Amino acid sequence: MVKHVIKASAVLVVIAVMGAAVAISAEKDPLASRVPADQLADAKKAKNPFQGNAAALAEGKAIFEGKGTCFTCHGMAGKGDGPAATGLDPSPRNFSNPAFDKAKTAGEMMWVLKNGSAGTAMIPVVGSVITEEEGWKAILYERSLGGEK
Repeated sequence: MVKHVIKASAVLVVIAVMGAAVAISAEKDPLASRVPADQLADAKKAKNPFQGNAAALAEGKAIFEGKGTCFTCHGMAGKGDGPAATGLDPSPRNFSNPAFDKAKTAGEMMWVLKNGSAGTAMIPVVGSVITEEEGWKAILYERSLGGEK
């Protein structure tokens, strides 16, 4: 009986240690663009048609937390710490980081929703999971997490 308790405790310690080892990796460079250089100027020009719309912001939150499944990687508070983020390297974007919010345009974020992000787990979601309109609303919500209202 004592052997089993010791083994069970050892397994829990190993799991705890392994959990720490596979914890969420830090975002390598939160300001690095995920848009190819030859497409960056056009991406930056794209504007969110729902800017300043309170109803769209509420819809964006619902999309982020539901149909868009954004929360699974980005977390409910948009910090890049969702349940599927464990072990991702780099971690998903932290939308609550004011530096990210200031450095990235809504158009750049839409480009990633449409095209995915090479070298990360981010896949294209506009056109397959959500519509472009829903993507703009989700971006409106994500940007509100970093300070843009």
